[in-house]
Amino acid sequence: MDVNNQIAKLMVELSRSQDYEIGDGTTGVVVMAGALLEQAERLLERGIHPIRIAEGYEMASRIAVEHLERIAQKFDFGPTNIEPLVQTCMTTLSSKMQMCNHFLLFYSVNRCKRALAEISVKAVLSVADLERKDVNLDLIKVEGKVGGKLEDTELIYGITVDKDMSHPQMPKQIEDAKIAILTCPFEPPKPKTKHKVDIDTVEKFQTLRQQEQKYFDDMVQKCKDVGATLVICQWGFDDEANHLLMHQNLPAVRWVGGVELELIAIATGM
Repeated sequence: MDVNNQIAKLMVELSRSQDYEIGDGTTGVVVMAGALLEQAERLLERGIHPIRIAEGYEMASRIAVEHLERIAQKFDFGPTNIEPLVQTCMTTLSSKMQMCNHFLLFYSVNRCKRALAEISVKAVLSVADLERKDVNLDLIKVEGKVGGKLEDTELIYGITVDKDMSHPQMPKQIEDAKIAILTCPFEPPKPKTKHKVDIDTVEKFQTLRQQEQKYFDDMVQKCKDVGATLVICQWGFDDEANHLLMHQNLPAVRWVGGVELELIAIATGM
């Protein structure tokens, strides 16, 4: 956001800090800060020095925090008792509904507020370290799909990779899979310097082809020797390697991003 006014820049930074620290309440802090600035302007008009006004706000802040600690209520929650968290999450989602301009979308989201709150709470608890009171939100991924209804939203305890098998004849479902993650290209190594290969006979072409096929065979065999039943490759591979993987009954997925590979490694304990 390109803002020239100095006070407006402070408002933007305030909202960013709130979003970074809490993840919610950005609108509330801006409204409250605006109200405090409005009252501060009246005090300035009375001739009160800005430092005295700032000191008064700091004192009021301490008094407000102490009062909140006295009237605050603590809720016990855990993996088997998530209702307090769900109620809190529903309250948080209520403010988000007002940001939708389309009336039908507003009504639909509001109808699913309870389901979305439960999904959110379960997702956070699944990656939270309750003893350390720490949550790594990077382990939660929101995957959006075009079409369908909001009621189709579901929580998956695992990793969702929006990729197809590299060959259409490979199995679509694999149970108890042993995954081999490849961060190297599934192809013969290429020289780092400029090179030129002259092939002027059929025999030389057959020799080169046999060498490439032997390299592919060795890579596939190494994957099978470690017990892998599924190969996930960060890079791509050509049709020959794809055809060989299919004939060797080794399903594969290619062009998987590095972030997804890291999440798969964390989820499978690699």
